[in-house]
Amino acid sequence: MTSGALLQTQVVQKAWQDPSFKAKLLADPKAAIQEALGVVLPDHIKIKAVEESTDEFYVVLPPQPEKVVMSKIKPAGIWGE
Repeated sequence: MTSGALLQTQVVQKAWQDPSFKAKLLADPKAAIQEALGVVLPDHIKIKAVEESTDEFYVVLPPQPEKVVMSKIKPAGIWGE
């Protein structure tokens, strides 16, 4: 499991267990993650948190590999392997 997938799993589990974290996550995801998990995400990383309902399903399409600009600076252990 990549560190990004691990972080996502931790965030989802925390949101299921803690309604106040879930509310903050939906309102200000970066601050909620930093406050609850101690993970500081770089300024260039943007996060959107949405909640599916029982009759909704979201499909997230990643950028096409040839359109991704590789940064020379990678966040240590956050989104890469």
